[in-house]
Amino acid sequence: MQLFITKFTEAGCDEVGRGCLAGPVVAASVILNENFNNFLVKDSKTLSKTSIKKLAEYIKINARDYAIAELPPEFIDKHNILNASIHAMHLALDQLKVRPEFILVDGNRFHPYNYIPHQCVIKGDSKVLSIAAASILAKDYRDRLMEKLHEEYPQYGWAKNVGYPTKAHRDAIREFGPTPYHRMSFKLL
Repeated sequence: MQLFITKFTEAGCDEVGRGCLAGPVVAASVILNENFNNFLVKDSKTLSKTSIKKLAEYIKINARDYAIAELPPEFIDKHNILNASIHAMHLALDQLKVRPEFILVDGNRFHPYNYIPHQCVIKGDSKVLSIAAASILAKDYRDRLMEKLHEEYPQYGWAKNVGYPTKAHRDAIREFGPTPYHRMSFKLL
């Protein structure tokens, strides 16, 4: 993994759940210690659920600072998914106890945050360690949340599809209709 090494305290940011039909968008921000070194930390999309859970605990214990934020479907429907994703990253940054001097963001879009310089990195979760760590924390948090929501609405299969538009998920929407957790601004069917 390519590391962006700067002399600044840098926070990596990533979000999870942009393409889902249901559930919140979740963002995380992570500031790693200078000596943080775990070669297993990489883009959460390439990891098993078990690895994500173990690495999330490792990151929480060994990071200098981290924070996680979520925004519900109502916010997404009102402001659109891009703005909700960026706002969730801002909320995660707000929660950090250590103020970053530089922000690294996965993707190609971000709104300025508190006069702190930032850089967008396309596929940053596979290139930048702090962004990869943020992707793992956000994914672990969101997956656990969707597993809990699955208990309330088991017919949608959220324990497996975590709200993404699988055939089974769309078939359940056809049969049972949308839930309060569905994003009504998205094309559900």
